[in-house]
Amino acid sequence: MGRRRKGEEEHENHERWLVSYADFITLLFAFFVVMYALSSINEGKYRILSDSLVQAFRSGVVLEGGEPRIEPVVATTSIVPAIVPRPPPDSQLDAQRRAAAQRMNSIADEIRRVLGPLTRDGQVTVTEGAFGISVEINASALFAPGEATLGVGAVSALRAVAAVLAPASFPITVEGHTDNLPINTFRFPSNWELSAVRASSVVRLFVEAGVHPERLTAAGYSDQRPVASNDNEAGRARNRRVTILIESMIAEPPPGEAPGTIRADDQMRSILPD
Repeated sequence: MGRRRKGEEEHENHERWLVSYADFITLLFAFFVVMYALSSINEGKYRILSDSLVQAFRSGVVLEGGEPRIEPVVATTSIVPAIVPRPPPDSQLDAQRRAAAQRMNSIADEIRRVLGPLTRDGQVTVTEGAFGISVEINASALFAPGEATLGVGAVSALRAVAAVLAPASFPITVEGHTDNLPINTFRFPSNWELSAVRASSVVRLFVEAGVHPERLTAAGYSDQRPVASNDNEAGRARNRRVTILIESMIAEPPPGEAPGTIRADDQMRSILPD
């Protein structure tokens, strides 16, 4: 390399600072991308972070003709659409409700048939409602006074009811109820024990007759849910009862709301990130 000629001045590149400035801007951008991604972690933002870092570190300063040129950094974003779960179509829900209602009607008719003599005597009442079927049996048709052992006739009648309920899948609750006259025996210190054991006796018979145990619930309410006045014998006789509730599993939509409607708050919860 030849010596510089005397008096020749070295040309200084005044734009060399752009190289350091470009590196600083690139690192600053990467830092803010990382901070933004960490503020709310989800799959979409991880993808944004990955794409942004790749673009950031691929970019740099290119010298063209001795002059520095800063390559632009382009961040690509990927939008992950929110998946809003949709209920079955209205027609499918309506078909399910109609099928369940028909099945419940069939069960109610079968129970009325197998308990025909007791129904005609007024000892059994079968009613259908929005939440299922209620079979109310007078305790005198099932138990001796102050006892919780099912009589022979009661066992036969309840086995016939169990044969109707066993093939179905509806939940069943058996409730025991008493009047307000106190009881205090070795086996039943109060009406709470008497009502609970009576309900359990019916549940145990249903299990033995083929009803799946997972569908059954026994509850004793003592004298806390009367259906008549306890001031006279006729009312107390009505309050001494066992109620079998066959629950419908498909509820009706709330009033004014069409079947299959997605509520606004449920939709917003499914769209907003966690």
